[in-house]
Amino acid sequence: MNDPRTAAMTDSARAPADPVEDVHLIVAEDEEVTVEYFLEDWLSIALFWALAFIIFLQFFTRYVMNDSLAWTEEIARYLLMVLVFVGGAMVMRRNTNISVELVMNLMQDGLRRRVLIAAVEITKLFFVGLLAYFSILITERMHGLYMTVVDWPMSLVYGGIAVGCFLMVFRQALNLLREARNGFRRAPPHSIPDVD
Repeated sequence: MNDPRTAAMTDSARAPADPVEDVHLIVAEDEEVTVEYFLEDWLSIALFWALAFIIFLQFFTRYVMNDSLAWTEEIARYLLMVLVFVGGAMVMRRNTNISVELVMNLMQDGLRRRVLIAAVEITKLFFVGLLAYFSILITERMHGLYMTVVDWPMSLVYGGIAVGCFLMVFRQALNLLREARNGFRRAPPHSIPDVD
């Protein structure tokens, strides 16, 4: 009844295989990472490091040398203003604006949802376009005014803000074109369960 060959085969089938010396429970694979830098990224990096240097200079002269440079606070404030608007172009490019998406997320994919997405994208383009237009007007008006400590025109500061505003318009126009090509279809973040 019991064939020794069959018993040996079943025992070897049940026996664990010889352990491999190089066993890992977690295997990580390298992914190809593509780092892209756009104009607004380079401008933001330059503005950020200039701001960091000026703030360090202000700290060093005030607390170490006990003789603060007067221009550092004013220039740091103006650089921060320009950095906010140039950074806004990065936000537009990535489409990571702060928004209330409750209604859009509750809607199923259909004509009403696509019309809502189109209306939101067009409204964003309209408002950043309006912002860019007003930034040009205020830059022209500020050309006759000068900074408090440094004898430079305030139009330099507002000109930097205008550059950031026009970069935002450009990036939002590209977002609108991309959404239009996709038919204003955006996948909802999660599926909505059916209620019985």
